[in-house]
Amino acid sequence: MIMNSGNGDRSSPEGDNLKRNNSSDSNKSNDTASQKSPHINLDWREFRANLFAREQAEKSESDTQNQGGSTHESKPLGLKWAHPIPVPETGCVLVATEKLDGIRTFERTVVLLLRSGTRHPQEGPFGVVINRPLHKKIKHMKPTNHELATTFADCSLHFGGPLEASMFLLKTGQSKLPGFEEVIPGLCFGARNSLDEAAALVKKGVLKPQDFRFFVGYAGWQLDQLREEIESDYWYVAACSSDLICGATSDTSSESLWEEILQLMGGHYSELSRKPKQDM
Repeated sequence: MIMNSGNGDRSSPEGDNLKRNNSSDSNKSNDTASQKSPHINLDWREFRANLFAREQAEKSESDTQNQGGSTHESKPLGLKWAHPIPVPETGCVLVATEKLDGIRTFERTVVLLLRSGTRHPQEGPFGVVINRPLHKKIKHMKPTNHELATTFADCSLHFGGPLEASMFLLKTGQSKLPGFEEVIPGLCFGARNSLDEAAALVKKGVLKPQDFRFFVGYAGWQLDQLREEIESDYWYVAACSSDLICGATSDTSSESLWEEILQLMGGHYSELSRKPKQDM
C-alpha cells in the first residue's frame, strides 16, 4: 500500500508548475504588506503555535488545580517547536507512527510535504523524507550534470523517498527567491529543471552550496490515499518551526529529527519517541 504510493504524473514534482505561485499579483501584495509593516513576522504558523501552546498550558493548569497542585507559568515558545495539526498542509511534516515499524522505506521517517495536493486537483500530495542521510556526497555518485559535478559536488545526499525524481531544498533566509517555490518561511524547493537557476545563485554569491540539501527520490500519494493512511494511524501530522526543519542539516541532527519532533509535540507523542522499534 505505502510502498507504491503516488501514481506518476499526478504527484510528479517536475515541470514548469513549480513557478506558478510566483504571480505578479501575489508579489505586489507581499511587497505592499512588507512596506507597511517591515517588522512583521511573516510565519503565521508561529502565531498558531503560540495559540496551541497557550491552550495546552491552560489545560495543564486547569488539571493541576483540580488535583490540588500548584500552578506553573507557561513557557515562551522557543525557536524549535512542533505540535499536531488535524489535516496535512504544505510545509507540514508527516511523522511515521509505530505502525510503520518494519516497513524499511518509511519506518521512523519524517516527510516534509512540499505540496499538500489540495490546491491543484490534478496532482496528489508529495514531499521528501528529511531524516535519512545517505552519508555520501554528490561527487561520489559521479554525476553527468555539469552543475552537480562542480557547483554542488560537495553537497550531501539524502534518501527522499521511493519514487524516482531528484529534488533539492534551499535555505533562503526570510525572503522568497523568484523561480523557486516556498515551502515554509526561509525554505524553498526545486527539481531538476531549476538546477541551473540554483547554481547561478551560488555563483552570484546569493547562496552557498551548504544552503542546499539534495534528495534521491521523493514520496507521493493520491489525495485520498494519504488521507486514508493518516486515518489508519500510519502518520502523525505536525506543524514544525522553520528553525527545526532548516536546522536539521547535518547527518547526525537529521537522523535524530524523528525523536526530537515527537518530544516537542509532548504527551503520548513524546512517549512513542522512547519506545523501541516494534518487530513486524
